[in-house]
Amino acid sequence: MKFLSNSRQFHKALAPWVFLPLLISSITGVLYRVSKDLLGYSRDQVHWLMSLHEGEWLGGNGELIYVFFNSLGVLWMLITGFQMFSKTISFTKKVTNGESKG
Repeated sequence: MKFLSNSRQFHKALAPWVFLPLLISSITGVLYRVSKDLLGYSRDQVHWLMSLHEGEWLGGNGELIYVFFNSLGVLWMLITGFQMFSKTISFTKKVTNGESKG
């Protein structure tokens, strides 16, 4: 139970830090794919979107750090979010079962 409350606190603390990089990556990734595949732009015309998406603008080491922390942020948010979600579902089932027996 203590780990769940700690993971909830960590999720809450980390969410503002990963929000903007993940938002930028998701929007630029979708825009790149739509622009290239559906709108017919060449790879060179939309490379600036991929540059934003991958963090190329940060340089070689910065790009690696950006991608690494983006992936860790996604994994952490998924794990802690799933823990909170599963706890909510199990609590709802217990309350529903308890009410039907009473």
